[in-house]
Amino acid sequence: MNNWTRTALKTLSSDQLRTSDTHLYRLDIPGLTGIDIYLKDESTHPTGSLKHRLARSLFLHAICSGKINEGTHVVEASSGSTAVSEAYFAKLLGLPFTAVMPRHTTCKKVEQVVRLGGHCHFVDHAAEVYSQAERLARESGGHYMDQFTFAERATDWRGNNNIAESIFRQLAEEPHPIPRAIVMSAGTGGTSATLGRYARYLGLDTRLVVVDPENSVFYDSYQSGDASLVSQAGGRIEGIGRPRVEASFLPEVIDEMIKVPDAASIATIHWLERILGRKAGGSTGTNLWGALQLAQRMRENGERGSLVTLMCDGGERYLDTYYNPEWVAKHIGDLTPFSEQLAVFG
Repeated sequence: MNNWTRTALKTLSSDQLRTSDTHLYRLDIPGLTGIDIYLKDESTHPTGSLKHRLARSLFLHAICSGKINEGTHVVEASSGSTAVSEAYFAKLLGLPFTAVMPRHTTCKKVEQVVRLGGHCHFVDHAAEVYSQAERLARESGGHYMDQFTFAERATDWRGNNNIAESIFRQLAEEPHPIPRAIVMSAGTGGTSATLGRYARYLGLDTRLVVVDPENSVFYDSYQSGDASLVSQAGGRIEGIGRPRVEASFLPEVIDEMIKVPDAASIATIHWLERILGRKAGGSTGTNLWGALQLAQRMRENGERGSLVTLMCDGGERYLDTYYNPEWVAKHIGDLTPFSEQLAVFG
């Protein structure tokens, strides 16, 4: 092992030690008695999202695999949040970084990548990010990180302070420490794979329920068993859903999938702001809508217990989109039917 690799691994370890665990909020929802919904707030990471964990794992995996060395140009395909997190670690390690992103990625994420010293290469359709990232890495003699392939294998799902271990540790003294279900959306599929594997590893009865936005093929692939499905329609909930079935998406560890309308996702983040006093990104709305549907099912069956889901990132990145009424009216549509459904919870 050369000196650069030793220093890089020590630098990544230091970042992990400096990063405290993220909060687990128990939401105060008047309409749910005996059913506790917890929200794991991943927006408090240094790069503002759940993808901070993934980016660190991807760099560790690539460095230890000999793919990244001193001066290696790192290239990633991303809809934004992973790009921000990888730009942070590339800067920390003194490496050049390029993110291949859809042109409609929110301005705030683009600004953050550039502020961290990264370069953004834009494509017109989400499905183009893969080939363009591969090309840029090949032409520069760099390394294509490829989160969509390596997310599920780069993370130690059995422990080592991963998100699953953290959730169950934080629930230990709660009224219902073993949740009925963990609800998670899929982008790469890496986090859902970690959660599902960990619950199985410990022999827990916790179910993994994966929620999927419009224009994503994960749900249809899960229902049909066809992993070759592709979609030409662009997604509107950044960070989750994909136009193809990614290698890191593992349907075998999923117990149920729920398709969530995009308008429901956006209505839910506005509802959450009133409940929690915090703005969240659109994928959090997808997650929480799914959790509320499960809670409604439990309530109708007279069941008690807990459910856990994630705040993937904060809403400050989406002030010009999901929190802009004109943008929502034009790109998402009428939220009223879903806002009315949420009103029953308080």
